[in-house]
Amino acid sequence: MRRAGERRCAPGRGGIAVWGKMMRVMGIVQAKAPAAKLDPACAAAVDLAREAILDEHVGEPLGVVAEGDRLVTHYFDCTLPGYRGWRWAVTVARAPRAKNVTVCETVLLPGDGALLAPTWVPWHERLQPGDLGVGDLLPTKADDERLAQGYVLSDDPAVEEVSWELGLGRSRVMSREGRAETAERWYEGDHGPEAPISVGAPASARCGMCGFYLPLAGSLRQLFGVCGNLFAPDDGRVVSADHGCGAHSEVLVEPAAPVEELPTVYDDSQVEAVAVSRSAGSVAEAEPAESYGHG
Repeated sequence: MRRAGERRCAPGRGGIAVWGKMMRVMGIVQAKAPAAKLDPACAAAVDLAREAILDEHVGEPLGVVAEGDRLVTHYFDCTLPGYRGWRWAVTVARAPRAKNVTVCETVLLPGDGALLAPTWVPWHERLQPGDLGVGDLLPTKADDERLAQGYVLSDDPAVEEVSWELGLGRSRVMSREGRAETAERWYEGDHGPEAPISVGAPASARCGMCGFYLPLAGSLRQLFGVCGNLFAPDDGRVVSADHGCGAHSEVLVEPAAPVEELPTVYDDSQVEAVAVSRSAGSVAEAEPAESYGHG
């Protein structure tokens, strides 16, 4: 069945029927809309378009574009500092069989290579860990996937003990997605097995076997706990069970071997005789000879 305005034509290359300026779209031949013709009167209204811009930073004309029948947009360069690549756009029109051209609107638009502001990013996507300061408030969304209603049974027994309290417990608790995201962030962070301090520690110095390791409750207990060693760099922080450091409770330093100190030995078995000569006049003849302490 042929619809009104349709024309059948022979298929062309690639299964697309072509006949003049007509082409088949989804099995229906539709006429291609003709391009708008540039109205001479509207195109000549350059001075009118320039005067419509109530700004002093107007440069040279950049061209005109036909938007429709008797509807033309004039473009002018913008010389305002900081607006490199921007252009003024003034749309003018003329009524049918009328000679006067009137201004429709003026606007400042970016052109090719224009200096634009960065793409807007919502604040909740710009927020980074550590941005929250003293006195700041960080509300969570009502549909936050990290949280679940407290009255909904979860797969965490420790959570169920405190969440199944209608009107008394917490209104929302962490969901399975929230716990998985948290565990992944902790494990891949500075308190996981790949941290430099963990890699440099002995293989046997793992937090899961340390006496200062305080396991968490719930399903996270299997892999995470809190360090309670005052002298450890992770004191008071959540660490993974396979994290490690040199402050492990069972790290033993091998005792150094004692150095054997030999007694001092004096060899008096041989005495070397030394002849002593006196120069003339150094000692009076009447004075007794000094004892040299040799016997």
